[in-house]
Amino acid sequence: MPPVRNRRAQHSEATRSALLDAALRRFVEHGYAATTLEDVATDIRATRGAVYHHFAGKSALFEAVFDRVETETFRRVVERGAQAGTPWDAMLAGIEVFLDRCCEPEYARIVWQEAPVALGWHRLRNLEERYAYSVVAETVRALTELGELPEHPVEPVSRIMFNVFGTAGMALAETPDADRGRVRDEYAGVIRHLLTSVRVRRERS
Repeated sequence: MPPVRNRRAQHSEATRSALLDAALRRFVEHGYAATTLEDVATDIRATRGAVYHHFAGKSALFEAVFDRVETETFRRVVERGAQAGTPWDAMLAGIEVFLDRCCEPEYARIVWQEAPVALGWHRLRNLEERYAYSVVAETVRALTELGELPEHPVEPVSRIMFNVFGTAGMALAETPDADRGRVRDEYAGVIRHLLTSVRVRRERS
């Protein structure tokens, strides 16, 4: 039998996970403004105090949901990239995963529609530095060192690419369901063309 402390820790973690599941559903279905901590607690038959035991408030709860959603997104990006044959192909594969993710209602609602309201632009920018921008910058740096991209400073190239992806993501979040697949493919084609146009061309031996 595990020690009492371990059982308590397991129960605490299970409660936190259940709160995040419930909060995610609420934020996606009803939005941040229309969701209360009481709603989230009631959904898992817990008390409001149980929510405050794990999160300082509604904004902190949303940030934890945001963290979970983005962590899953970039897990998928890395996983797909690892299956590619070259670093360039890994980047292209990661972009496809990202665009697919932006088409999912859960991701579109949390990241593109609710996060600016729940977190504010300053906090959201700091979080995106940790997630999306860090991945973009790491990719740009690696491809530049490999000679796949021209030798421009990494930061401005990364910022431009980051904003391109952000524009695509926001556009997909705002596109009606019936048109989203088409729009996703249009953005994928444009982004692929832009990247291919700046790729360093190597002379064949």
